[in-house]
Amino acid sequence: MTGHPDNPTSSARPADRAQLDVSRESRLLQRISSRDSSAMAELFDQYGSMVYSVALRVLKDPAGAEDVMQDVFFRVWEAPASFTSGRGALGAWLMVVARNRAIDALRRRKPSDPVEDVVLAASTNLAAEAERNTMMEKVRGIIHRLPLDQQRSLQLAFFDGLTHSEIAAQTGDPLGTVKTRIRSALLSVRKAFQA
Repeated sequence: MTGHPDNPTSSARPADRAQLDVSRESRLLQRISSRDSSAMAELFDQYGSMVYSVALRVLKDPAGAEDVMQDVFFRVWEAPASFTSGRGALGAWLMVVARNRAIDALRRRKPSDPVEDVVLAASTNLAAEAERNTMMEKVRGIIHRLPLDQQRSLQLAFFDGLTHSEIAAQTGDPLGTVKTRIRSALLSVRKAFQA
């Protein structure tokens, strides 16, 4: 299996992929240091939902979680050098920062309530969250290499939650075509995971 031009990590060994990820993250942070707003948008697209979900798990308040998410990314924009690659992956660092900021917000909101249980629950879920996000990154890379019609059908079915009939109605494609595209896309994803 050869690497896709847009995804050089697709055929690399795990150690090589990790090195490429660190190198990519380093370049991304350098671009942010240079005030490249497109790099910031790229960072947000990649990690925004993960940071939000960590904050939401701690705060159980969507508005508060959004505030924490904005605070975390503002911190990266203002001081990208605060992350050092020797301390781990950028995604994991962002999750820890989000958890800590959410706990701080919880303490400010309810200073008399103990937060030790929240800290334990959040730290227990960080590994699973990081693993899930790594898996989602891999799935996104695989989906990115699918034909556009399969990508769109899969997006509508699994990420937008539409039924096959709803997809057919929205796209104007025959129901059988929609089902075939989704089935073909899922087989491609499964084969890529098994490779």
